[in-house]
Amino acid sequence: MARKLQNLRNIGIIAHIDAGKTTLTERMLFYSGFTHRMGEVDKGTTKTDFDEEEQQRGITIYAAAITFDWKDITVNLIDTPGHVDFTAEVERCLRVLDGGVVVFSAREGVEAQSETVWRQADRYGVPRIAMINKMDREGADFAAVVKEIEERLEANPVVLQIPLGAGPPHVDDAFRGIIDLVSMKLLTFGEAGKTDKVTVAEIPEDHLERAEEARSALLERLYDYSNELMELGLEEAEVPEKLLKQVIRDATVHRLIVPLFCGSALDCIGVQPVLDAVADYLPSPADMPPVEGVDPQKKDQTVTRKPSPDEPFCGLVFKVQAEKHGDLAYVRVYSGKLTPNTRLLNPGKDTKDNAAQLWHIQPGGKESQVDEVTAGDIVGVIGLRHSVTGDTICDTRHPILLEQIRFPETVISMAIEPESSTERKKLADTLELMKRQDPTFRAIEYEETGQTLISGMGELHLEVIKHRLLRDFNLDVKVHKPRVSYRETVQKGVDVVGECRRQIAGQDTFARLAIRLEPIKDGNQPLRVALRPIEGVALPLAEAAREELEMLATGGGHYGFPLTRVRIQITGGEGREGESTEAAFRIAAGDAFDKALSAGGVVLLEPIMKLEIATPEENLGDIIANLQQKRALIHSTDPRGRNTVIKAEAPLASLFGFAGELRGLSQGRASCSMEPAAYGPAPPEVLDGLV
Repeated sequence: MARKLQNLRNIGIIAHIDAGKTTLTERMLFYSGFTHRMGEVDKGTTKTDFDEEEQQRGITIYAAAITFDWKDITVNLIDTPGHVDFTAEVERCLRVLDGGVVVFSAREGVEAQSETVWRQADRYGVPRIAMINKMDREGADFAAVVKEIEERLEANPVVLQIPLGAGPPHVDDAFRGIIDLVSMKLLTFGEAGKTDKVTVAEIPEDHLERAEEARSALLERLYDYSNELMELGLEEAEVPEKLLKQVIRDATVHRLIVPLFCGSALDCIGVQPVLDAVADYLPSPADMPPVEGVDPQKKDQTVTRKPSPDEPFCGLVFKVQAEKHGDLAYVRVYSGKLTPNTRLLNPGKDTKDNAAQLWHIQPGGKESQVDEVTAGDIVGVIGLRHSVTGDTICDTRHPILLEQIRFPETVISMAIEPESSTERKKLADTLELMKRQDPTFRAIEYEETGQTLISGMGELHLEVIKHRLLRDFNLDVKVHKPRVSYRETVQKGVDVVGECRRQIAGQDTFARLAIRLEPIKDGNQPLRVALRPIEGVALPLAEAAREELEMLATGGGHYGFPLTRVRIQITGGEGREGESTEAAFRIAAGDAFDKALSAGGVVLLEPIMKLEIATPEENLGDIIANLQQKRALIHSTDPRGRNTVIKAEAPLASLFGFAGELRGLSQGRASCSMEPAAYGPAPPEVLDGLV
């Protein structure tokens, strides 16, 4: 049955690891009536962490989609991972969501991965509301977190609720309720899991002045977004709750403000108001602007699709759940209608695909088959053979190519090899399946050594992949220690000429090729070889030289690592009648490439990680000393509550096993998060060790 567009909410729960995303999701499912018993992260009984690895580790690894109803709206909710190794899961989900609920810990505040997911949401233009969770924890500081959101995230948080108390039950002023500034009422909640009743009462006399000050500050922030509201403020007249909510909604949808809520998901305080806020303030697909793409035949021509069932169909594949019997593709439908057994176009690959079956997704394999989906919905599609994450699928008669999802480069590798030749084919098939599922996973087989090099986003990422190979696929493989994924570039731009003067199959051949190899600043651009028309050289010969240069550059530089931050231009060439062949120009291209690398001065680049470590003051000196031994650059040490936060950058190669060392140095009291920062020049001793 088609869902009403205005009553749909496609939202994601996003945050730093351990801020309480999955717990909040579980409470939402319970209070919406979707589940009848609350799952607990620590017990491995949550609905969205259905994978065995997630349950054992108590973290989210795979983004899980789930659909439930709250009052008169339908929510398509995605619970995303918080660990940086699985940031691709967040990236691809944010690309297709209309709104987000960002969760912050009242004690830890804005953490490293909080910043990462916030920037990702900014990049995709996702309107957000935020919840400051864990108000029942010791050291909870609502005002400090609000200030951090404003300063560190450069956001415009607008406080809609203030907490009544803070901290655990045994402290004098424990967290026990919420003052809602829109309705100017006190909200209290029953015993966790026993009742869904929210008690609405008048604000206590001793908290009324603080509430009125906060309400005035709220109105002051909103006057800029509504003339009607400002006129009422100037007249000192009563502001209708309906008008206030409408102004908040408009400003949120246009990403001018971030409404702020508070609570404790674990104790079931503040969950229902957040669900109400999803309905009241986050956009439906109908509120979003038309999606933009290009005409695949005329690349410079922009095409748009309105979020309407009457438009031609177009959707984006944002996740693939690879299975041996057939892949399940998660598709965000942007326009039109889709029914089973529809023939679709994949304009990026210029191929046709068939959407055989449509399913509404629920975690743990609890899907339900549907006969039709329309604009705004998220659906699972079985039958797509050629389409993978980031691909557009659309009506064959009305092609449109949407912007692809970009993923970061891998930073760490590990060698695996099958124990027997019978396992080799099984391993190759399994790795191919895993690559379809995870866009940040790479696997390259080296026939001469029998080893396969798998690459990922961090130690935990590779560990999860290793466990899947051994546990889920029952592969008999030997696994080696992780190693760093290095890159190469050149120090300076050079112009060189490569030649071919040799006999091939008894025939004299000749070719001369001039190229320019130069470093560029942006290492994220894919490597391209530019080709100018070469006077006197046929285009097929020049094209063969270009292909050879691209293949050589992709295959690796002087030390065998992929080239990055370089540009190659073919600037000229020379051929002779009867002696110049494609093979000759390929040889000349290889000669020019080798000369250019030698003359340009190869620089080895190593991945640098950004670190954020929260530690008690008494362990600060030991941790800094340890970091300095790892070639770390300390940027700052700032007090945050009872802890000190160290911000630093260090080479990934020196950080293997650092989590264990940190536990030992701080008796388990320090926490650390890291994410890729950039590739930087490696010192000579690293190069000597590799050679």
